[in-house]
Amino acid sequence: MPKKLSKYMKKSDYLFILISFVIWRVAIIIIAFFAIKNIPIFSQNYFGGGFSTYQTNPIFWGHLNFDGEHYLSIAQSGYKPLEYFFFPVFPRLIQIISSGKPLIDLAWTGLFVSNISFLAALMGMYKLIKIDFDVKVAKVNTILFLVFPTSFYFGTYYTESIFLALVVWTFYFARTKNYIFASILASVASATRVIGLVLLPVLLIEWFFDKKKNILNFFEIIFISPIGLVTYMYYLLKQTGDPLIFLHQVSIFGEQRSSTLVTLPQVFYRYLFEILPHVSYSYFPNVFTTYLEFLMAVIFLILILICFFNLRLSYSVYALFAFLIPAFAGSFSSMPRYVLAMFPIFILSAIYISRIPKVYKYVIYFGMIVLFVAAEGLFWRGYWLS
Repeated sequence: MPKKLSKYMKKSDYLFILISFVIWRVAIIIIAFFAIKNIPIFSQNYFGGGFSTYQTNPIFWGHLNFDGEHYLSIAQSGYKPLEYFFFPVFPRLIQIISSGKPLIDLAWTGLFVSNISFLAALMGMYKLIKIDFDVKVAKVNTILFLVFPTSFYFGTYYTESIFLALVVWTFYFARTKNYIFASILASVASATRVIGLVLLPVLLIEWFFDKKKNILNFFEIIFISPIGLVTYMYYLLKQTGDPLIFLHQVSIFGEQRSSTLVTLPQVFYRYLFEILPHVSYSYFPNVFTTYLEFLMAVIFLILILICFFNLRLSYSVYALFAFLIPAFAGSFSSMPRYVLAMFPIFILSAIYISRIPKVYKYVIYFGMIVLFVAAEGLFWRGYWLS
């Protein structure tokens, strides 16, 4: 393992992240523009702001397609039945920051939060990686995140950016022994996505291996980290009588999802013997989406297992449970998006990719960019991707 380096960043590091981020944002707009010109609309459902609003400015409102519609609705009007699966931090933050209730204000505010959060996440990962590895690994990790096939979600009206930022900075503060800040961020993360609760055992692992640990930090982690989720569950109990309704409503997203536990071997069996053999190969979007989610599941599961032999235990445990929790619903649907939160796998990949010849790096980057273009184009035109 490389010699430990300073976690502090230079101006050139910040500049590299900022320039890379701007290029990525410009690329998203360009791809959206060409998608609108060349890809037909799938249906009139699930478009940001509603179909008629989407048509007025598809490049902008395409950022709010699918789940973005739910978060926008919650930010505007509060929770409605069947929306409790969408955790409250992101829409509530939009309400607080937004200057008013008009739809456009809420839309711009949410996109601002999402993009700033992603920038904060990239900087946090850079600092976190520099604790253990050199700048080369940190830069490759940044590039991998930006060219990853579903990275455009970080710029949309989704929770991917704010959740990743909370998780990464939770790890950073834990690594720098600031357990109170780490626990506070973990608490907020647990009210942003359900897998945020995984940060509690992760922090306990970091505390256990801390040579200078003290019992106060232990109680900070135990009592502060789950506050966000517990608060949301109390709200749900008062509103619906069911504090776990966000789990019980999972099946509303389709027959492939189950509100009861489904084991990982069962999910793989379903794909190999029931789903993949019956894919309509004459319909490209369906083939692309189905194979993308299955391949992502296979690749990331393998990398998670490798992670246990190459990275810190806390990193590996977090990645494993971030993978298993959505899979337990019985499907790899949305896995191409869910893996975006598994930052340790990107670090592991960056370590290996930073060591290979440049020509192979460029081949990997090019392949990911091709998938990125296809995935974003389909998403922007209303094709369910993840």
